[in-house]
Amino acid sequence: MQAQDILQFWFVELSAQQRFSKDAALDTQMRERFGMVLQAASRGELFTWRTTPQGRLAEIVVLDQFSRNVYRDTAGAFAQDAQALTLAQELVASGQDYVLEPARRVFAYMPYMHSESPLIHAQAMALFAQPGMEGTLDYERRHKAIIDQFGRYPHRNALLGRVSTPQELEFLRGPGSSF
Repeated sequence: MQAQDILQFWFVELSAQQRFSKDAALDTQMRERFGMVLQAASRGELFTWRTTPQGRLAEIVVLDQFSRNVYRDTAGAFAQDAQALTLAQELVASGQDYVLEPARRVFAYMPYMHSESPLIHAQAMALFAQPGMEGTLDYERRHKAIIDQFGRYPHRNALLGRVSTPQELEFLRGPGSSF
């Protein structure tokens, strides 16, 4: 499988709605079709993809997005977040993120949004405030507000074996408490 296969699937074959919907059939399809690629990425074996911005984006999408489908409702969904963030930070530091069109660049920046670090969310606000990213900036604001309030995403607590505080439990009972 090549980086282009990942980009074709994520940006052409899937609709925007499918990328963010919970769909057991799609999760199964992605597990069967891309599970081995995700395992290779988590072992750092896709390093040759990093020679181009598009290849690096493909690896970020595999680690950051595919993991959420392949390992849905398990701790594995978040296990690759740090690696995806590092790849995204390197892309930004090199300035090569600007080679990507905004609709794709959003997914290069998504690991910032998925981070549980207030420092990383400060950077995410600047990245998502760029022209062409306006539609995603509101989502980043909502994510950042949760991190600012709790220092983590409470909806991950049960999956990650973390004990929720009473304030987090109250928050989780409300609308918009998980993504």
